[in-house]
Amino acid sequence: MNERVMLRPASEDDLAVLLKLTQDPEGAGEFAWAGWFDPQTWRRRWDEDGLIGREGGILMVVREDEPVGMVSWQRRGTGPVSYCWEMGIGLPPEARRRGYGTEAHRLLVRYLFSHTPVYRIEAVTEAGNIAEQKAPENAGFTRDGVMRGRSWRDGAWRDDVLYSVLRTDPRV
Repeated sequence: MNERVMLRPASEDDLAVLLKLTQDPEGAGEFAWAGWFDPQTWRRRWDEDGLIGREGGILMVVREDEPVGMVSWQRRGTGPVSYCWEMGIGLPPEARRRGYGTEAHRLLVRYLFSHTPVYRIEAVTEAGNIAEQKAPENAGFTRDGVMRGRSWRDGAWRDDVLYSVLRTDPRV
């Protein structure tokens, strides 16, 4: 377990990986599959800003120069003049349960706290996704609670679990 991974900006070749993680039910997995959507979304975002902008971005999770998934972050307003980042992760089935998710969470937290003034980073996962809950917990996030009926998937409203890490929290 805990094999070493790194983060890097996406390349144009990575668009196929992003499609697999979002447009393929098997690649996305039970908890991330939300139905098909515009297959040109990633291409347009790539052409617009290379998948990194002021409101958020995407970095590839790589091992030995091969992409094994992606992490994302987006701005979430927390008050009239404040915001936090909400992060997400996508790993295909063959990359799960290897420690990649935990390490990718740690790396993205380090990156965002180093390069943005944000004080809080949140991670949200479906309450039934017990395996995914381990990644933020192992990466030093605090479980803040359950948000009832927050997300729609597979014909039903689902509860989500909210995690956070603050700039002042000790790093794991």
